[in-house]
Amino acid sequence: MESVKSQTYEVHIGELAQAALNQHIAKKNYSKIFLLVDTNTKKHCLPAFKKMFSAPIDSIFEIDPGEENKHIHTCLQVWEHLSNFDGDRKSLLINLGGGVLTDLGGFVASTFKRGIDFINIPTTLLSMVDASIGGKNGVDLGALKNQIGVINQPQMVLVFPDFLQTLDPRQVTSGYAEMLKHGLIRDAAYWADLKGNNNFTDASSIQKSISIKNDVVLIDPTEKGLRKILNFGHTLGHAIESYCLENPNKKTLLHGEAIAIGMILEGYLSHELKGLPKLALDDIKQTFLHYFEKVDFNRDDIDSILKLLKYDKKNSHGDINFVLLQSIGDAVTDIKVPEELFRKAFEYYAE
Repeated sequence: MESVKSQTYEVHIGELAQAALNQHIAKKNYSKIFLLVDTNTKKHCLPAFKKMFSAPIDSIFEIDPGEENKHIHTCLQVWEHLSNFDGDRKSLLINLGGGVLTDLGGFVASTFKRGIDFINIPTTLLSMVDASIGGKNGVDLGALKNQIGVINQPQMVLVFPDFLQTLDPRQVTSGYAEMLKHGLIRDAAYWADLKGNNNFTDASSIQKSISIKNDVVLIDPTEKGLRKILNFGHTLGHAIESYCLENPNKKTLLHGEAIAIGMILEGYLSHELKGLPKLALDDIKQTFLHYFEKVDFNRDDIDSILKLLKYDKKNSHGDINFVLLQSIGDAVTDIKVPEELFRKAFEYYAE
């Protein structure tokens, strides 16, 4: 299994990852090594990690899991912990967890003492195929996702597919949504292979998804153009995720569950505005509804979700910009959508 080379670091998968980590630690003279875990990874992943890691860990800090804890107050706790344990600019922070933890840990490391080294070890499928590439680090502002953050690269990313065996099946399926997205925006053959593949957690599928995202990020590291295609499904999907997170009457959706809905909705917009064939649109809808339970949205829900669109990070000069598909595997960016189509998209989803 080959490593994936990103801008300034590599993503190592499986056995290569353990060797790469220990070689890196032996080569670098870190003053302190800190490990960030959450309650779940402390229980399920930390024992295995300790067996494969040869260097002493100076301190382990545990945070609460979940998107609701991805905010600046958690960062304060970690910054204070690093400071209390004499962290300096030659310290290393290893982030062992899902996308919430690696996003937050990367942001903490990028800002502590104006930046210390960090290594990400994603433990969920979503974080392996998505958060592992691109150097996006940050936290939410209230229920608004990823409003505060920086783009800064880790020293390396280590992917151990065995960690997926510790996950709830719902978490695994959430990550599958991002893998399917990679096919929709960039590789029609991968979409065709993946959508009927119940063995999508194998190392080769994970590596393929990582490689697709990495190829895009290498061309456009700071999201000036092509990298925007990675946001397909995320404009409406993030608004849905935020709405469900802050609304006690709605079931909280995992990221991939919300993005799956977003991809059906934005697939409909693609059909209306960019000529995505109806057969392709229906294929997208049927695929996601096979893996993700349909969610009911009433008129008030939809009104509230659409109001949240104005906070999307891709907006510019007051315009809401969408990524849409011309065909499966071919995405276009910066598309403005007439508001009347939003409700039609929800109607299509509900049919």
